[in-house]
Amino acid sequence: MVKINAKDNVAVALETDKIPHGHKVSLCDIKKGETVIKYGFPIGVATADIKVGEQVHTHNLASEISIENDYIYTPEIPSKTAKKTGDFLGFLRADGSVGIRNEVWIINTVGCTNKASEKIAFEANKIHSKKTDGIFAITHPYGCSQLGEDHENTRKILAGMARHPNAAGALILGLGCENNTLREFRKLLGNYDEERVKFLVAQDCENEVEAGVNLVGEIAETIQNDRRVKIGLDRLVIGLKCGGSDAFSGITANPLVGRVSDRLCAYGGRVIMTETPELFGAETILMNRCADENIFKKTVSMINNFKKYFTSHGQQVYENPSQGNKAGGITTLEEKSLGCVQKGGTSAITDVLAYGERVKKPGLNLLDGPGNDIVSTTALTAAGCHLILFTTGRGTPLGAFAPTIKISSNSELAKKKANWTDYDAWQLLSGKGFDEAEEELWDLIIAVAEGRIRTKSELNDYREFAIFKNGVTL
Repeated sequence: MVKINAKDNVAVALETDKIPHGHKVSLCDIKKGETVIKYGFPIGVATADIKVGEQVHTHNLASEISIENDYIYTPEIPSKTAKKTGDFLGFLRADGSVGIRNEVWIINTVGCTNKASEKIAFEANKIHSKKTDGIFAITHPYGCSQLGEDHENTRKILAGMARHPNAAGALILGLGCENNTLREFRKLLGNYDEERVKFLVAQDCENEVEAGVNLVGEIAETIQNDRRVKIGLDRLVIGLKCGGSDAFSGITANPLVGRVSDRLCAYGGRVIMTETPELFGAETILMNRCADENIFKKTVSMINNFKKYFTSHGQQVYENPSQGNKAGGITTLEEKSLGCVQKGGTSAITDVLAYGERVKKPGLNLLDGPGNDIVSTTALTAAGCHLILFTTGRGTPLGAFAPTIKISSNSELAKKKANWTDYDAWQLLSGKGFDEAEEELWDLIIAVAEGRIRTKSELNDYREFAIFKNGVTL
C-alpha cells in the first residue's frame, strides 16, 4: 500500500487479493458522515460505516463539492528560489518570439474548407516537406453560424494558432462568405510577416488546392533557411494536462511534472495549467498560492463562473470523474482534482488567463477552460505553449499541434502502449528517486524542444484540434 500523506485515513492498494490495484483501502474505522482524507485533504464523506482494511470507493464515499463558495485569501506564497540560467536551441522569429518547430500550418477560418486544406497539406508535403518540419492542416467545424462569445472564441483560438511560433509560416484559408471573414480576421493578427503568412479565399480562385499549394511553396522557400540558435530557458512555455487519470496519476506522473514545472519557473519560464473543473475541490490550494489578491480574485471568478456554466445547463458540478477514472481507483472529483493539481508543483500563481488569451507573465499561469482533452490541449497551444506534458493512467493516443509528451503513471500502460508513451513515471514506485526521474524527464523535454527527439504523438501524426462551444448554432 501507498500512504501519500501522514494525515490520510486511506491508502492506495498495490498488490492485494481483496482491493483492486490502485483503489483505496481504509487505514482505520471511518464512521458514516466522517471525512475521508487523501493527499492530506478531504476527498469526500463516508456514506456508510467503513471498517479498517475495507475498500473505499463509490459504494461508500461521496463528493461534498458545493455549487459556489465564498473564498478567503489566505496567502501561502512559496518563497522565491534563486533564479537559474540556461538555454536551449530554438528558432528565434523576426518578431522576437521563439519556436521549437519549423512547421507550416494551414488554418481554416471556417469549417467549409476543411477538406480543401487537408488536400493542400497532402500535396504540399509531397513537394516541400524537406524544407520544413512538416505541413499540417488545422481543421474544425466552426467560423460560421456562430454568435457572440462562441464566434469570438473561435476567432481568438484561430488567431492564437496563426501567431504560434512553432509555425514558421501559415496559410489562412477562407471560403469567402463566412462570418469569420479574412478581412476581419487579419485585424486579430496585428503585424505579420507577409512572406510567412499568406491568405487565400477559396471562392475567389478556380482551383483552391493548386493555389494553396503554390502559396505554401512560397512560405516553404522562405523558411527553409531558418536555423536553431541558443535561446534562454526563460523563453520556454510548457503546458500541463492530464487525461484518462488513474489513482497513480497523483502519486507518480503528476508530482513528477510538478517538479519540472517548478524547475522551469525557476528559470523564469512560463508554465500553463488548465482544466478548470478539475480544480474543483483543490482550488483553495492554488488560491492561497496566488501572488497577490488581484490574481486570487481572478482565480475565484474563474472557478465560480465555471460552476455556473455547469448549473446553467442543469448539470451537477461534481459529475466527474469519468467511468475510466473510477475503474482506475478515483472516486470523487475532490480526489481527482487533488491529484490533478500536483502538476502545478509548488510555485506561485502569477496570472489567470481567459479562454483564448495568450500567456504574458513568467511563472505558473492558470488558463480557464474545460477538462476535455482535445479542447484543453488546443487552448494550451493557442495560449502559446511550445510543448505539452500530458500525464495519463488509462492511456490515449491524442496529441496536440504543440509537441505532446505522454507520461504514463503506471508501467502496465507504458508497456502495453509503448507507441503512445514517451516516459514511464511508475519507476518512482519501483526504486527510482524523484531527483533522478526529474533529470530524465527534463532531459527529454529539452531534447524535444531542440528537435532531437520527436514525441510519439508527432511520430504517429496524432494532432487534434477542437474549440470550446457554449451557445447557439444558426
